[in-house]
Amino acid sequence: MIKVIKKWLVDTARVMARYYDIIFHDAGALLFFFGLPLLYPIVYTLIYNPEVVTDIPVAVIDHSCTAESRSLIRDVDALPSMQVYSQCVDLPEAKRLMASGEVIGILEIPRDYAADLGRGTTAHVPFYCDMSLLLRYRAFTAALTDLQLHISQQHTAATIDRVGAESLGISLPVNADAHFLGDTEQGFASFVMPGIVVLILQQSMVLGICLLAGTAAERRRRNRGVDPRAIPSAMPSAIAWGKALALTLLYIPAAIYVTRFIPWMFNLPAHADPFQYLPFLLPFLLGSAFFGMTLASVMKEREDAFILIVFTSVLFLFLSGLTWPRYAMSPFWQWIGGLVPGTWAVEGFIRMSSNGATLAQNSTPYYYLWALTLLYFLLAWAAHRHLRPKSR
Repeated sequence: MIKVIKKWLVDTARVMARYYDIIFHDAGALLFFFGLPLLYPIVYTLIYNPEVVTDIPVAVIDHSCTAESRSLIRDVDALPSMQVYSQCVDLPEAKRLMASGEVIGILEIPRDYAADLGRGTTAHVPFYCDMSLLLRYRAFTAALTDLQLHISQQHTAATIDRVGAESLGISLPVNADAHFLGDTEQGFASFVMPGIVVLILQQSMVLGICLLAGTAAERRRRNRGVDPRAIPSAMPSAIAWGKALALTLLYIPAAIYVTRFIPWMFNLPAHADPFQYLPFLLPFLLGSAFFGMTLASVMKEREDAFILIVFTSVLFLFLSGLTWPRYAMSPFWQWIGGLVPGTWAVEGFIRMSSNGATLAQNSTPYYYLWALTLLYFLLAWAAHRHLRPKSR
């Protein structure tokens, strides 16, 4: 037993050394293992900056032409996210401005706006906006909701001052203060980047593994089924763990970079304790390595890696729950998403980075990551065991 353990350790070390030698002599692998984690987070964050949209041009149609409507126009123009670009005579003129791209939204104040306010009835003010960019729609919705509450509070206070609070039997409405946990800036980059950086780590690792596996398959075809760069005497489990440990050690600096320095550079949420999230990322990196080896077992050529990554990148993004919550998915897609290590890593790391959760509070995704690590190790072991006779 001692001899077997010693041989396994020696084989693992030899596989690690050989794998490092292959990686550092492959320009494509260096690009995927180092270039993607280094540059992709910066590119993605710069795309999403600035995080919020401001001074979105809107056109206003004032059918009321009263002091109340002019006050509403001034309040709209004072909003940080909206700017009154033009005051139009009718709706067709405003539609022409929107069709030409000069304005993004149209605010139409009806003729009876002031009369409805005076009678104490609900005043309806239609607003039309371009839905091509949801970030602008979200800014419109939040700004107009806040303005609606502000006008209602002012109107209620004026009514109380005019007729007296005793006769109405009401008091001023309670002020609502919103506190956005995890995303205090309410920006898109602060919302999406903590999950994107985790998926970048997984996809770059999987892409590099598949690229090297495709290259190894080409070497086997050129050498009658034998890979001259492989270590045929190594046990399949030692091959799988040697590659996984080599990649994990290679990706620890990249993980620290994307989870610590990227948030610091772009002022993104970073409330996690490194001693909490680094142990959480350990099974994620190991699971991603074994997951990549499992997918790499079907690689026949070097170019197959690009086909795989193009097909899976968008799929893994949707399954992670970043764009659509996982609880709203069908059970089938929840089950498929649960088989991807990045899904559980995104869920747990967002809790840590945005809300300061501890490792104990992320026990469910943490255990799932270790379970996936075991599952994909067994699959990677089976794949290397299948290739072992060919290597000999």
